[in-house]
Amino acid sequence: MTGVRRERLRRGGAAALEICVVAALYYGSAELGLVQQLVRGQVTPLWPPTGLALASLLLRGPRVWPGIALGAFLTNVTLGPSIPAVLAITAGNTLAPVCSYLLLRRTGFRIRLDRLRDALALIFLGAFTGMLISSATGTGTLAVTGALDAGQFWPTWSVWWTGDAMGVLVVTPVLLVLHSARLPRRVPPLRWVEALLLLAATACVGIVETGDVPLLFLGFPLLIWAAFRFQLAGTAPCALAVSTFAIIAATRGAGPFSGNDLLTDMITLQAFNGSSSLTALLVAAAVSERNRSQQEIARACDYLAGMVTRTAAGDSRTTLPLSAEMKEWRAVAASRPPPGTDRG
Repeated sequence: MTGVRRERLRRGGAAALEICVVAALYYGSAELGLVQQLVRGQVTPLWPPTGLALASLLLRGPRVWPGIALGAFLTNVTLGPSIPAVLAITAGNTLAPVCSYLLLRRTGFRIRLDRLRDALALIFLGAFTGMLISSATGTGTLAVTGALDAGQFWPTWSVWWTGDAMGVLVVTPVLLVLHSARLPRRVPPLRWVEALLLLAATACVGIVETGDVPLLFLGFPLLIWAAFRFQLAGTAPCALAVSTFAIIAATRGAGPFSGNDLLTDMITLQAFNGSSSLTALLVAAAVSERNRSQQEIARACDYLAGMVTRTAAGDSRTTLPLSAEMKEWRAVAASRPPPGTDRG
């Protein structure tokens, strides 16, 4: 009994530690996101905690949801407007990533993001659909409590939804990449030079994006470059940087965001960030699928070449490997009676 009790205590302590870590990271990323707030000091066009919350659920499972709730409560308790409103907003901020997680699990989502279906699921289910819960709950709570005027409902909702969706689109892939990152081996020096050039080009484009000239489209060649050459490992940080520069330009009212109202700026920002994230994730997933297919073809060619060599040497035991579908077909065929057999 003592050993069993110790094991339970150990597991309980580990779970409590995970929850506290998630809550601390949520609170820290929230404070970082509030730097670019646009409405009431608590609505921002990029809300990193949603991306962190979804990544935590994908990597550690649904048992960390209390950490998300605790982090959301600590973030909003000082922002108000009242304790019941804070509890309602906390519930929305918790339910949104949990629902996104359940939707992704329903589709068989893989955290490697190496398939087109995974990228599409993260964009349309994890970001655009799941975050409707938090934006509707939060904006509705502010409107019901009188903290928000009726004319500000839709602009505030657009900022809230944009921020939560962008948190999933640009933060979650980066965290998934960091979780599976390994120190590369036998990398040619030219590849390191190319990575440094990509980093320098991204910084230069960021300076241009935050200027007065509307040149946001310069980020797309960088995203395609990163996707083709570095797949998700390069695309995720590049997309985060490009989106961050666009958000800075929007909050400053620079470039294409100058002279517009808040709702128009948020539609423009959401369209740009959604398009850039969609391009980056889909191209990276397509390249990963192509590379995986090429590797499988190369392995099959090597096997066939070896089989031909052994056959030419007189080894009659050489057989082709059967796929799962072929094995199933052979089992079904073996269970059937021969033609002409009388069942009666």
